[in-house]
Amino acid sequence: MVESVVAWLIVGAIAGWLAGLIVQGGGFGLIGNIVVGIVGAVVAGWLLPQLGLNLGTGIVRAIINAAIGAIIVLVIISLIRRA
Repeated sequence: MVESVVAWLIVGAIAGWLAGLIVQGGGFGLIGNIVVGIVGAVVAGWLLPQLGLNLGTGIVRAIINAAIGAIIVLVIISLIRRA
């Protein structure tokens, strides 16, 4: 139980950090990146299977999927900020 929560936090932090690097001006600090990464993991967990995409295995898959989802979330946030 505790290990899975720690794994989610680590994956979320890495994915949020990667997404912040890719999307210019998208970084929100450590806590914000973790939140964006976890939300991105949920988004990608739903979206990628709908598209028929299966990327990697294990923890690498989780990080890649969460990063893709976090990029999507950051792009949406940046579009909302501009409006």
